[in-house]
Amino acid sequence: MIRSHLSRLCVIMLSLITLIIAGCHSVDDERIPYAEVRLTFTTVGDWNLYGIGGAGDCKRFIFTNKFRTPGDFPYTSMDRTGYGGLLLAMDAMGNLVVYDLACPYEARADVRINVAEGSTYAECPDCGSTYEIYTNYGLPRSGPAARDGYALKRYSSHSGGALEYLVITR
Repeated sequence: MIRSHLSRLCVIMLSLITLIIAGCHSVDDERIPYAEVRLTFTTVGDWNLYGIGGAGDCKRFIFTNKFRTPGDFPYTSMDRTGYGGLLLAMDAMGNLVVYDLACPYEARADVRINVAEGSTYAECPDCGSTYEIYTNYGLPRSGPAARDGYALKRYSSHSGGALEYLVITR
């Protein structure tokens, strides 16, 4: 009797293990390589001039040796814009969300997502993957990134204190 219960228990355990292994889909959440992130808006005036205005608004920031967007933003030697650049967006609740511009499926610094005028999502020009940027916080909605489960890399923002209005970091 005990042997029969043990046999059934073993069969159940093996079945569960098989289901777990077969049902797991490995997701690589580190597709975008580590890169420093620090973008500072020193005053409310800087934010009003270069930041984003409200819900459904977004703006790109790219600061490399060869490329600056926006070109007249007062970047400092301390500023770093991640692997592919930064996409600042305002969600429907008025919260700032910040993503790396690099497509996580392509995982190259020079393949950056774009947001078409009036669009509610970002799209990769190479693989065609689309991402929710104002809702669902960078989750893929279509394309190979959705198939493989690669979401946009997110960064943090916080008040910088007395000398900095807003700081974006890792």
